Amino acid sequence: MTTSTGRRVTANLGLSLDGRYHGAGGSLDLSAIVPYATTDTSRDHLVRLTENATTAVLGRSSAEGFLQYWPPLASDEDADPRDRAYAKWLVDVDKVVFSRTLTEAPWERARVVNAPAADVITELKAEGDGDILVNSSPSIIKPLLAADLVDRLYLMVVPEIMGEGRRLFEDGLPATRWTLARQDTGERGEMTLVYDRAR
Repeated sequence: MTTSTGRRVTANLGLSLDGRYHGAGGSLDLSAIVPYATTDTSRDHLVRLTENATTAVLGRSSAEGFLQYWPPLASDEDADPRDRAYAKWLVDVDKVVFSRTLTEAPWERARVVNAPAADVITELKAEGDGDILVNSSPSIIKPLLAADLVDRLYLMVVPEIMGEGRRLFEDGLPATRWTLARQDTGERGEMTLVYDRAR
């Protein structure tokens, strides 16, 4: 039987008012969320994600997108210091990338896995310390919510209704209770929320 070291599983995602993480154009349609990603509230939220996280968990598409965007910012002296700090953390941290198609890791300090999310996360919880951050990867967050393995949710809710697209919280999830640990509202109406699973 696998034992747990007490590591916390955290998950981060941006959502519209109607609970969607992308629009009608598919997984790359983040047009409702991206404009809010550079506000002070959003950037402060981004820094909080990494405060205790020692492992980043990513889906393939998130990993490939992050690889193009974040590493160059780590050394960009003109970038916002919060973006630089997050980028440096992402480059340096141990990463687990879920993929059915990749044969090798897309960047350093990463390993590729092709297994059920709940099994992999349970194994990660049994070793090491620090938070396990599932980062902007709904394909992993959803099965972890279904297995009640998420301990903390970092959400950014933007004041937009997408009308179409995939929702994070779909019918069939187990009933769970959460405690609001933090709430901040940005000047453009975006809200960053931190919820802890009440067990």
